[in-house]
Amino acid sequence: MQKIDRLWVELSKESTQSNFSYSEGQTRKNLPDSVFPLLLISGIGRVAGVRCLRIQAAHFSTVRTNNTLLSLSLTNSAMGAEGRIWDPVSAMEEAPGVPSVPSSPVSIDISLPLHQMKPHILHLLKELFPKWSSLDSSCFTIEKVSGGITNLLLKVCVQEDSLNESVITVRLYGPNTDLVIDRKRELQALPHLSAAGFGAKLLGVFSNGMVQSFIDARTLEPSDMRNPKIASEIAKELRRFHQVDIPTSKEPQLWNDIFRFLKEAEKLKFDDDDEKQSIYEKISFIEIHKQVNELKDLTSLLNSPTVFAHNDLLSGNVMLNDSQGKLYFIDFEYGSYSYRGHDIGNHFNEYAGFDCDYNLYPNKEAQYHFFRNYLKPDNPQVVPESELEALYVETNTFRLTSHIYWALWALIQAKVSTIEFDYLGYFFLRYNEYKKQKESCFSLAKSFLAVSDSA
Repeated sequence: MQKIDRLWVELSKESTQSNFSYSEGQTRKNLPDSVFPLLLISGIGRVAGVRCLRIQAAHFSTVRTNNTLLSLSLTNSAMGAEGRIWDPVSAMEEAPGVPSVPSSPVSIDISLPLHQMKPHILHLLKELFPKWSSLDSSCFTIEKVSGGITNLLLKVCVQEDSLNESVITVRLYGPNTDLVIDRKRELQALPHLSAAGFGAKLLGVFSNGMVQSFIDARTLEPSDMRNPKIASEIAKELRRFHQVDIPTSKEPQLWNDIFRFLKEAEKLKFDDDDEKQSIYEKISFIEIHKQVNELKDLTSLLNSPTVFAHNDLLSGNVMLNDSQGKLYFIDFEYGSYSYRGHDIGNHFNEYAGFDCDYNLYPNKEAQYHFFRNYLKPDNPQVVPESELEALYVETNTFRLTSHIYWALWALIQAKVSTIEFDYLGYFFLRYNEYKKQKESCFSLAKSFLAVSDSA
């Protein structure tokens, strides 16, 4: 059995640097009291198929507390002298300060037809941005950009004078979306993502939505994501996204969210719709609990890195300016610290498109192309086969968590959403796909883990 030599914790503050070591089985005497509580030694795990001491900390690669940065790395005697099990991930510079944006208590009824909604939108914009307060309503042009199954997005053109026109977007949250979306978490992350160059700039907030800058680009079609050139750019951008440091708890939220959804889903009642209630009663929540716990146990063995994840990287949340070749990620309402494998696996599931044709899920060759550009964006051809295989196993096990997540999400939406969409049907579609893929994905992970154990 391979043995862990030591865990190094490098503490750096301003120009002062000190090193502390912690050997397996050693007392905490070499670690200062301010450092030790940040680390929880929780057993032997694996990273890229190599045995290592599993660490749970406030961040996978770094821990930030006040102005102190802890950089973590592991060494293992079986890897040679001072060989790193993983390279530290460089976090983006934090936003210099969360900029304050204008806010309003106004709430706009998302169910109104656009022509009836327009006066309310104008009132809101004039309140948020006083420079527009004297403009006539004819100076504002409002059009619907998209009406998804969660939100409504409007494009607003404002003719400020004969020479200047401003273009913004107004996003209206769907009713009761707070049951599945943590708006506080979203608003906390947005300024830091914007500072790192992601998404539209936040300009203002109101009771049930936000105002953002307009991105001059088209949203991708599902087929675009299968284009090798676009796939490689998405992979590179996703790696950069995963490096952003959001000043919040770095604890992965995936299982917290799934169990929260499950708790809400199993107590639903469709008293006003006998047909929905009849369909709902056919669902076995005892079975779902069993499936969720089995999947949680298996994925925990893979030690997928914790990153700030998008968690909803479908084609509609990726934009492309064709003339500039510039790619944009948008809509971070499901963003949280989570597992790398879940974010990539969820993205691959979205290759299925609007018709949910999971035969379009990328094959191994296409996945390896994506992985190479994600792992080594500057030199994708030098990624070792072992790293590709490890990420392949990680991603294709976590593809199952994506199906469970959105299946349970759909059940809640079936009860609370006013948008015309067959959410119950979507639950069965995603849950049945989970059951269809479970055997092969579990087998893949268990075979990989067995080989790692025998190595």
